[in-house]
Amino acid sequence: MATDLPISAHDALSRLQHAVESRILGQDRLVRRLLIGLLADGHLLVEGFPGLAKTRAIKTLGAALDARFSRIQFTPDLLPADITGSDMFYQQAGGGEFRFDPGPVFANLVLADEINRAPAKVQAALLEAMEERQVTVAGQTHPLPEVFLVMATQNPIEHEGTYPLPEAQLDRFLMHIRVGYPAPGDEMAMLRLLRAGNGDAPVAPAASAADILAARRGVSAVHASESLDRYIVDLVQATRQPAALGGDIARWLEVGASPRGSVALDRCARAHAWLAGRDFATPDDVRAIAHDALRHRLVLGYEASAEGIAADRVIDLLIERVRPV
Repeated sequence: MATDLPISAHDALSRLQHAVESRILGQDRLVRRLLIGLLADGHLLVEGFPGLAKTRAIKTLGAALDARFSRIQFTPDLLPADITGSDMFYQQAGGGEFRFDPGPVFANLVLADEINRAPAKVQAALLEAMEERQVTVAGQTHPLPEVFLVMATQNPIEHEGTYPLPEAQLDRFLMHIRVGYPAPGDEMAMLRLLRAGNGDAPVAPAASAADILAARRGVSAVHASESLDRYIVDLVQATRQPAALGGDIARWLEVGASPRGSVALDRCARAHAWLAGRDFATPDDVRAIAHDALRHRLVLGYEASAEGIAADRVIDLLIERVRPV
């Protein structure tokens, strides 16, 4: 293990991970992806059935991080100002003034629950805040917190009355995470935890925003070799020129990943390596996060749909056929 890692920040993130995983049983992968999102300074799109602890996970993370958490329930009648905030007129003795009332997006951790249930203007307002890290109202710009993560959720089985995110908006999420059911043992442990009354007990802060910023500096110092850069670029290029990898991928894949895919692979792989206590990233780190970083950036054609081929199957083949140099 490297000796020049920022140990205090690494220990703080280890405590943070343990604090969240002790309350969110059976979803260790989701917790780890939330930490990678914080370290890589990106946002997450999480897809899973109801009741899989998506809301509880980010809410517990906010408590353990001693950070401000807000939840936005996306509905068809939501307005952009309901997210960003607006100027309000305040009456005072002898007059009045307009003052900006910040919306719920002004938090460190924001849960955008069922983002696809709101119309495009509302989705765009949130995505603009995610991209620009600021909100502009009435010509005035209001910066968002330096530690700022949005976790948007989607229900994969309910499509009536939804407004699916177009590919250009999906591309702005660092990762697209799919959450599954917990293992039987984890579900039994969850029952015992809730029966004992510990499930909703207050969570003691285990880290701070300053620890996240220090950890990000450590992640930025993680070494990525030229051969690793080539491997990342080769993976992404293969999604754009799939014919070289075989006719099956070429038939299934219609549009490949954008350069944001390369950036996501790099940032997430280095965060993954840092969490493992290393100051260098390897192809294994890239492969560990490849599905989450790429699945929402690939557009599959009708032949893939007809054959029941999902993006994850395509990524499996990419990893199998594109080898590090």
